[in-house]
Amino acid sequence: MAGTRTRSLTGNIVAYALLIVASLMVLVPVFWMISTALKTPEDTFATPPQWIPAHPTLEAFRNIWNDYPFGHYFANSLIVVFASTFISIIFSTLAGYGTSRFQFKGKGFYLTFLLVTQMFPAIMLLIPFYNIMTQVGLVNTLFGLVITYITFTIPVCSWMMLGYFDSISKEIDQAASIDGCGPFRTFWNIILPLILPGIVATAIYSFVMGWNEYMFAMILMSDENLKTVPVGVGQLVTQNKIEWNDMMAASLVATVPVSIIFIFLQKYMIKSLTAGSIK
Repeated sequence: MAGTRTRSLTGNIVAYALLIVASLMVLVPVFWMISTALKTPEDTFATPPQWIPAHPTLEAFRNIWNDYPFGHYFANSLIVVFASTFISIIFSTLAGYGTSRFQFKGKGFYLTFLLVTQMFPAIMLLIPFYNIMTQVGLVNTLFGLVITYITFTIPVCSWMMLGYFDSISKEIDQAASIDGCGPFRTFWNIILPLILPGIVATAIYSFVMGWNEYMFAMILMSDENLKTVPVGVGQLVTQNKIEWNDMMAASLVATVPVSIIFIFLQKYMIKSLTAGSIK
C-alpha cells in the first residue's frame, strides 16, 4: 500500500514538473515579448539583458499606430479573415453533412481528393495562384485574397465537419424523417444545433489559419493600404535595422483578436474535443 502511494506521489511530481517546464517554454517567450515592447531602444540592447524594463514606456505601441498604417492592416485582416471563415463554414458544413449522411457515386474519390489537395506545399502553388489572380484581375484586391484563403480552408474544414457529423447518430435523422422532416429541415432544425461546438471549432481553425497567413498576402497584395497584419509586422524587418520594440508591440497587438476568440469560445472548443467520445 505504501509502495503504491509512493509511486503515485512520484508520478504526480514528475507530471507537475513536466507541466511546469512546458508552461515556462510557452510563457517565457511571451514575457520577453512584453518586456521588449515596453522597453526603450537603449534598454533593449542593455547588457546584461533586462527582464523587467528599467524605464517602461508605451512608445512602441504609439509608434505602430502613428508611424505605420497598422489601422489599415488590421481592418484588411479582419475583413479577409471573417469573410473567408464565413464562406468556409457554410460550404464545409454542407459538404460535411452531405458526405456523412448520403451515399453517392464518387464519394470515396471526393474525400480522397480533399486530402490530396493538402499534400502540396503552399509555396508550390504560389506562382499558379498569382498567374490566375493576375489574369482575372484580382491581384491587389481583398476579394482575391478571400478566394485564396478559402481554397486552403474549405478542404480541411470539410473533413473536420465530416468527423463531427459522423459523431451524431443517424437514428436522429431517421426519427426526424418519420416525423415528416425533409433532409434540409432535419439538417437546419435538428442536426445543426447539435453540431454547433464543431462549427465553432472549425471556424476557429479557419480564422487562425487566415489571420496568421503571410506568404500569399505578401505576394498578392503590393498596395500598402491593402496589406494584412502578418505582412505589416514582417515589414518592420528592414535592410538597415530591425525595429525590435515596434515589432514586439505589433506582435502583441496582433494576438489580441485570436486571444479574444479563444477566451469567449473555449467552452465550445472543449465540447468539440469531447464530441462523440460518449454516445
